[in-house]
Amino acid sequence: MDNINQTWVETLQRESGIRRAILLHGDILDVYQSPQKTKDYVPIQPIVCSTLRAKGFTDIIFWDAFEGVKNIEPERWQELQKAMIATPAAQKENEPTPTPYDMGDVSLEDSQQTAQGSAPPNIDDFLTVVHFYLTRQTTARIAFILDWSHYLFTTNASLGEEDRKRLLMLSKSINNAPLGFGTNDEMKNIGSLLVLLTSKIQNIPSIFYQGNPCVKDIIVTPPGRQEREKFLDREQSKWNLSLNPMLSKSKFADFVDATDGFMIRDLIQLARLSRQTAGEPLPPEKIINLYRYGEQKSPWEDLNKEKLRTISEKLRERVKGQDYAIEKVRQVIIRAYSGLSGVQHSKKQRMPKGTLFFVGPTGVGKTELAKALAEFLFGDEEACIRFDMSEFNHEHSDQRLIGAPPGYVGYEEGGQLTNAVKKRPFSVLLFDEIEKAHQKILDKFLQILEDGRLTDGKGDTVSFAETVIIFTSNIGAADVKLSDNSGNIQSDGLIRQEFITRVREHFTTELKRPELLNRIGDHIVPFNFITSDEFLFAIAKAKMQPVKEALKEKYGISDVLFTDEEKAFSAVLASHDRTTGGRGVLNELVKTIIDPLSLFIFENEIVTRQKRLFIALSDSSEFSFHLAE
Repeated sequence: MDNINQTWVETLQRESGIRRAILLHGDILDVYQSPQKTKDYVPIQPIVCSTLRAKGFTDIIFWDAFEGVKNIEPERWQELQKAMIATPAAQKENEPTPTPYDMGDVSLEDSQQTAQGSAPPNIDDFLTVVHFYLTRQTTARIAFILDWSHYLFTTNASLGEEDRKRLLMLSKSINNAPLGFGTNDEMKNIGSLLVLLTSKIQNIPSIFYQGNPCVKDIIVTPPGRQEREKFLDREQSKWNLSLNPMLSKSKFADFVDATDGFMIRDLIQLARLSRQTAGEPLPPEKIINLYRYGEQKSPWEDLNKEKLRTISEKLRERVKGQDYAIEKVRQVIIRAYSGLSGVQHSKKQRMPKGTLFFVGPTGVGKTELAKALAEFLFGDEEACIRFDMSEFNHEHSDQRLIGAPPGYVGYEEGGQLTNAVKKRPFSVLLFDEIEKAHQKILDKFLQILEDGRLTDGKGDTVSFAETVIIFTSNIGAADVKLSDNSGNIQSDGLIRQEFITRVREHFTTELKRPELLNRIGDHIVPFNFITSDEFLFAIAKAKMQPVKEALKEKYGISDVLFTDEEKAFSAVLASHDRTTGGRGVLNELVKTIIDPLSLFIFENEIVTRQKRLFIALSDSSEFSFHLAE
């Protein structure tokens, strides 16, 4: 049983001798090496069965809603039922019953016989048997196991009448059980036990186990690194990979680390996938991507030194006047490309590819830079998934990100963030105006930055290892001034340092959450004020490009030309408020050019395609338009 985390097995063996109920939950859908046949892998039920039998339980009876009673001979099951009928109604619950017949070593793995013909038709009849044997002091040592128990109840929040009845029956069975607190023999005697197996503890009413000393919940944890390493080493002949990671200790260690979060069942299916892929065998990283994301090629693999050398140039095409911010982004992406992102915290490299905190005045290109980065990395600016954090300023807003718990409104919909990453694991996640989010949300971000993963309301673990995370903020924008008290323009370096100071004060003094700031590290990226006419002119020109493309696509206008481009854009910027940055430029474009152009198109039916549109500025500073071949 090399791949079994011994902790939960030892806990189950210990607690089964002193508790009346065990709630076994967590990674129970995995498979394990068979206790009897070391080369076979079996579900958790035989492991539980062998553990309890080693503890001294003579009868281990399973029940689920599909198969009913199993792992017990029909004759033995009938004997247990007859003992109930034979017990006088007036008999005290702690009066011993006849010693039951010892079935010996009947395991779930070796015996598929069920109590056919005598199996209870429903759960209520089975619970009646459970109640009888748990509430009586007998020499019988019976373990009743409710398999797939999360299907017994409708929802945690709104239990129906039948749910409440079953819950009451279970609670009375374990709480009315004899204490066994008498002679030494009585204290050593193991009474009957109830075990609930569930992969979704959220579906089990918490009132059943929380604060109840008769119940012990035991978490079955996923296989750790040591268990995965033993499995991969033991089963290395099953893999068909182009590069055998077992030939090198470092490559094998990387392979083990890359399977972090996988069950043994995942690894078995991964090995099968390596044998079924068409064409040439794939290397380990591609077969993992194919299994995890449904595609063998990661967009990160398309990055190369030649492409990375153009990152600054490509980002500057869309973002003007922010060379410092673009350089910081470049450093983070090169670190991710080199494989050194996050290795100072963990060699597993399961953290996000990069984390950036953009801060500065409004309208200076923070969101635009995030979109430009998504387009550069993943070929589509739609890969930039934006969340307006002003919408997450309530205490329970975290449920919108990760999904509501079972029984609550929105549970089936899942979380906005976790759903987005499931759908698009290779993406730039933009959390806009992070300072407006509720503090409870920050705990989720800390988990993402620390572990690179998040568990949603349905219990599914979502990996953020292929994402770039960007926070934006206007912290200090109202206080940091472009000019000093004497009216002199401050240097960009002084303004950047002031923004960084304001951000640090906000997290340490106001929020008292320095740990999140520590996770961001030196990736606080202040953006410059945009006041230079040169940069504003470049922004205006760049914003006209989508207008030209839209006119060509919809109306067949081959080109848009200014009779005097410099004069035209100077007129646009004449009334521009410098404090509004690039967003103010766009507003001026809409007011002075786009709105009048829309009216021109509306009033003049454009019949002939492939015409050019000319824009002229009149002496009255108004724009006019005409079409020509």
